Amino acid sequence: MMERFTPVIFFLLVSCVCMISGQTCEGSCGYKFDSCSCRSTCVALKNCCTDYREYCVEVFPYSGSILGGTDLIVLKAIFNKSSELLCRFNSNIDTVGYVDEGGQGHCISPLLYQTGWVSLHISSDNGTTFNRVGTWLSVHTGKLDAKFKAILVNSTKWQYYGTPAVGGSLEMTWNTSLVRAERVNVELWGYRETGKPYANDWQGEWQYLYSLAKNQLNNGSFSFLPKPAQSGFSSWEVGALRVSSSNNSDGRWDVQAAWTEDHALAWHLEDKFRQNSTVWALEKCLAWDQLENELPNFLSEIIDCPCTLAQARADTGRFHTDYGCDIEKGSVCTYHPGSVHCVRAIQASPKYAAGQQCCYDATGTQVLTGDSIGGSTPDRAHDWGSSPFLRPPRVPGQSHWVYDVLSFYYCCLWSDNCHYYFKHRPSSDCRRYRPPSSAVVFGDPHFVTFDGVRYSFNGKGEYTLMTSAKTQLTIQGRTEPVNTTIKATKLTAVAMKETSSDVVEVRLVSGHSGLEVLQNQKTLSFAEQSWMDLQGVSVFSPTSRNVTVMFPSGAGVEVRLRGETVTTTVLLPEEFNDSTLGLLGKMNGDAKDDLALSNGELVRNLSNPEEVFGFGASWAISNESALFTYDSEILLNTYYYVSRHDNSFVPVFSVPKSPDDPLANQTYEICTGEGAEYCRYDILVGRSPRMGNATKVSFQSHVSLAEDLKQVISCGWLGPPNNGKKQGTRYLQGATVHLSCNEGFTLKGSAERKCLRNGSWSGNDTTCVVPSNIAGIVVGSVVGALALILIITMIVLYSRKQKS
Repeated sequence: MMERFTPVIFFLLVSCVCMISGQTCEGSCGYKFDSCSCRSTCVALKNCCTDYREYCVEVFPYSGSILGGTDLIVLKAIFNKSSELLCRFNSNIDTVGYVDEGGQGHCISPLLYQTGWVSLHISSDNGTTFNRVGTWLSVHTGKLDAKFKAILVNSTKWQYYGTPAVGGSLEMTWNTSLVRAERVNVELWGYRETGKPYANDWQGEWQYLYSLAKNQLNNGSFSFLPKPAQSGFSSWEVGALRVSSSNNSDGRWDVQAAWTEDHALAWHLEDKFRQNSTVWALEKCLAWDQLENELPNFLSEIIDCPCTLAQARADTGRFHTDYGCDIEKGSVCTYHPGSVHCVRAIQASPKYAAGQQCCYDATGTQVLTGDSIGGSTPDRAHDWGSSPFLRPPRVPGQSHWVYDVLSFYYCCLWSDNCHYYFKHRPSSDCRRYRPPSSAVVFGDPHFVTFDGVRYSFNGKGEYTLMTSAKTQLTIQGRTEPVNTTIKATKLTAVAMKETSSDVVEVRLVSGHSGLEVLQNQKTLSFAEQSWMDLQGVSVFSPTSRNVTVMFPSGAGVEVRLRGETVTTTVLLPEEFNDSTLGLLGKMNGDAKDDLALSNGELVRNLSNPEEVFGFGASWAISNESALFTYDSEILLNTYYYVSRHDNSFVPVFSVPKSPDDPLANQTYEICTGEGAEYCRYDILVGRSPRMGNATKVSFQSHVSLAEDLKQVISCGWLGPPNNGKKQGTRYLQGATVHLSCNEGFTLKGSAERKCLRNGSWSGNDTTCVVPSNIAGIVVGSVVGALALILIITMIVLYSRKQKS
């Protein structure tokens, strides 16, 4: 019995000692004392206060569905089995936790009407004190990894159920470990929004509706034959299914559960829908059309779509792949037939929190709703939600369903009345789209500024890559020697923030095997989720070698590990013109002023490496402005306690030319084409063909990116004439559209129109008219008159003859 309480007694003794000395982490997570620390860096520095793990807790898993139901284990903290756990999420939502047989504490995540990291405070005395602090990541159901949710088998069938030729049994599956119970209930929950749109009483709510099965064996699957819902439940048209323990009462919140994605509840709608889904859907479509006529117009404030698929995939600061139509995952585009890839604007519009979706066909051409049901569509509610979340239209996922997706089912998928939908959700073309400018740091290290100036700077230290007073965006870079013998450096870490955002740092891990991401000096794990919404910034990391950071201003930072070097690309929209300084130059279209020292003086001779080196050194940061994390003695001694630019490190400025160099032949083979001088430097000075090849790839990638981001001229959508048709759905410079008329009509205007360089269409407006045929009418009239005269004459002559 004594052994069971030994850890608890030890913890209490340690806590007493810590409190007496004033160095406890209770209530002090994130702070540093004189002799110990409660910051996350203390683990690596080995200077944590003794009770750090007890009060500054981590949980597993660290993420889960926005709908709740995830059972979190509180790691390394010690709990008494009699402890009464209460878990407080986001400072105001409490759920009841528990202590398991092994003494580990557990929390159940609640329904959260927001995504991203939220605070977690844990009480072991039933809410008297919340002295354990951590964080929890709430994830949009569409972005949630499949292993964390229940799956609708053939989800399209679920959402078309009851329409012509769609029926039979439905099936769902789940990982049984998500619900630790022998028997489970399968419940239907519905979502709706009440109150007047854009008024103070506008609210969203989830509600338990009914159970499809009770006391079902937890074998990971369930199938059933759907029936129309009873007692008015069919008025709920969007919702999700939840699998939870049969020991819980119906509809109880905050229990361990596995949720499906939210979806259109076609399979439970009233019998009237099954009898004639087209008529039922048209009535709904007309009601939605009337509602939209009464709501404010949001179209003018959303960003325009990129003109091409290449632009859309390159503009990573403002657009991101839509998980519902991804070319990398087979282009399953349920809501955009004919498209192969769609992207969404990352940021919602400022006033109405609206979204933008842009879709493209196999040729890379934007698909417009004027030509196809699968065209690009704006959204009254951004699918991914928008800070401060919580209320419509900012509720992630669900607001989008209510105002944009259900209406698409009504008007387009369940009936053939898309013209109503596209009247309110027309595609934006790209006439106002302006691609971002790009700059890059790569290799050993080499720079290409926003205005295209190329140079190398091999200083050792920490420097300002770019800064802008416009949005207080700052990006800093750290360079380290390639090794102890080579007088050249490489970029190993990048840190950044904008206005009051979290600080995001991306750095090379030990052994150069991948990249590590830190948020405010704390390491982030992407083992569970590839996308994270942080405070004022989002991060996407699909692999350990690939990180993209996105800011509300539209700025994007791509960090890629190539070989053993870090390549960093910065993308800035045109709003940053004339506001950038640093190693990546002034973004203003004028290459002459790019290399400006921090004191404003310009480099006079770009071909002088020593002068360029002085320019780079001038952008060394200070301790006060540093954004980096110093969580090792090496980093502290190399950067924090000394000058940020190492004046004692003098690099090799030029490439040695020696035909006897054993790497000369490889250099000749690898380093070809534009940018070969950087590749040669990295092989012959860095002594690494692998580094040289990585430099070549990085440079070529930047050239390709710049090509993809070139401005494209669009003449805008050109529709067919009334009573006619057209051939061609590309509306960019050089494209030709052919116009013709239906049988019985004559074409007036231009039968062929070409998109010109000035953004206008050649030729004249085209119309189709009924042939006038005036000549035929005149001839017919004359012939008729002559025939009448002839008949009258013959009658008169015949009459006279009879008289005579």
